[in-house]
Amino acid sequence: MMAEQTVLMTGATRGIGHVAARRVLAESPQSHLLVLARPGTPDVVRSFGADPARVSVIDADLASMGSMQAAAFHVAALVSDGVVPPIRVMALNGGVQHTNALTVTEDGFESTFAVNVLANHVLIRLLREDAAPAAHTVVTVSDTHFGDLRHNLGMVPGPRWADPQTLVRPGAFPRPARASAGRMAYSTSKLAGIYLVHAYSRHFAGDGTFHAYNPGFVPATGLAREAAAPARYVMRRIMPLLTLSPLATSAQRAGELLTDAMFAGNAAPNGAYIDRGRVVDSSPESYDIGRETELWDAVESLTAPFLGPDSARQ
Repeated sequence: MMAEQTVLMTGATRGIGHVAARRVLAESPQSHLLVLARPGTPDVVRSFGADPARVSVIDADLASMGSMQAAAFHVAALVSDGVVPPIRVMALNGGVQHTNALTVTEDGFESTFAVNVLANHVLIRLLREDAAPAAHTVVTVSDTHFGDLRHNLGMVPGPRWADPQTLVRPGAFPRPARASAGRMAYSTSKLAGIYLVHAYSRHFAGDGTFHAYNPGFVPATGLAREAAAPARYVMRRIMPLLTLSPLATSAQRAGELLTDAMFAGNAAPNGAYIDRGRVVDSSPESYDIGRETELWDAVESLTAPFLGPDSARQ
């Protein structure tokens, strides 16, 4: 069957994104899968176990805004040249959690904020014109943004909001060299992701739908790969037992639910928070319109060098 639509994904080479990508290829024969992956990632196409003609891979480093710009331009060229169909679904699932709040990208940004927030913004802003009418974008977030024991099991500190121009720089959190600061940067970045999903649904109303997807606590996905060896062992060997309870979600199930969210489209309200297949309210804090506006203005300013006239497509 000739592909009728493109499904673009980040974070598809491992964990829940890999499960979702394989399911797209198995159950949506009209879709061409376009994967943005870190340069040098081995055997990406082969790992999906599908017809290689149905998969395209583009080098993209989420920690580099220049790389994201180049990847977006590459995608746009493929669409405009008719090599792949227009984008119908974007699943922005890539993310990172560091063991400190001091890791700096080549652009001078704190890495957690750059990867989890700015990279998504660059893609969304640059690829809107290359999306099909009523295209759907899903951003993977986290229930750690609630900041309470019920949602973070005491493992991740809640978000600590500040001026986004502060959050984007290293050292924004107390004791920034400690793992707790890295986890706080993570939960704060996920709160930022929800603010921006709300913002996209307002700014781009009528140009498609935007949803935030929360997979819940998913052990053994590789998110904690930078943690100390004892913590990695616990996450890999002990925590998966929690998937037998309502406290955690298996990677397989979370990936299946991500796929469902990717094709939800108008089945959920624009700007909705999808918690493991259910549309629910995100945290009360996440509906602060003042913060949303402040963040929108900040990310527009921070990514302007990669979006504006001087960055026009060649």
